[in-house]
Amino acid sequence: MGRFDRTRWGDSWRKLFATHQLIHNHRKIRRIEISAEGDGAFAVVDIDTLWQTRDGTTSHWYGSVCKVYAKVGEDWKMTMHTGVLHYPIKQ
Repeated sequence: MGRFDRTRWGDSWRKLFATHQLIHNHRKIRRIEISAEGDGAFAVVDIDTLWQTRDGTTSHWYGSVCKVYAKVGEDWKMTMHTGVLHYPIKQ
């Protein structure tokens, strides 16, 4: 969806929730790494999210994602994340 635009992103999420029911949304944090300088970090998260339309069609978001953060002042800001990679980490 490109650079964050509150209106565009909000419209997209509102449309998703208007046309789909969230069946489940499971998350498991697999790894968090913070830079030596303490100003950058990433997290690897396994996701399992299942959506369903009114006609019963499902959309399953399942796999690993990586979220990248930068520290701005006292706050952590997500600067990017990968799409779902379809190979969850096995332990």
